[in-house]
Amino acid sequence: LANGLAIGLMVSNFGHISGGHFNPAITLGFVATRRINLQLAVAYWLSQFAGAVAAAALLRWFFHRIVAPGVVPHVTHIGAGKGLVVEIILTIFLVLAVFSNAVDEGGAFKSIAGLGIGLTISIDVLMGGPLTGAAMNPARAFGPQLIFNSWSDGWIYYVGPCIGAVIAACGY
Repeated sequence: LANGLAIGLMVSNFGHISGGHFNPAITLGFVATRRINLQLAVAYWLSQFAGAVAAAALLRWFFHRIVAPGVVPHVTHIGAGKGLVVEIILTIFLVLAVFSNAVDEGGAFKSIAGLGIGLTISIDVLMGGPLTGAAMNPARAFGPQLIFNSWSDGWIYYVGPCIGAVIAACGY
């Protein structure tokens, strides 16, 4: 719940400034639908990955190695193929929430977009967390992977969210 609530608040707090771009996969969805230009997307991507590394470094400093298994996403007993599909589906739900709540002029009120997005992330984490860590965000995976040097099945957290984001953004 903390993950979803935190993102919901951050989207509410900063959505009017940057559009609430905290996730490179969502930014890719905006590029795919020509809602932002590539130059701005690259600036967002650099910031997103740098922020994720800084956050993971801060967590490591606070908790040392104790928190590593909970911070670095990993696929459990379901295997890489099913893990990839889980990440695709979770990201589809997330990007649909973003487009329907924050992007679509005819959608939900933008003032409460953070609520819909945060609740979607909470639902995704409750479902997918035990299976893949429910990253839905390449930067969220990259920061802990880099800081804790743990790259097991790491490709899933880049390929899955990017596929899911493009499917949802273009489909919406």
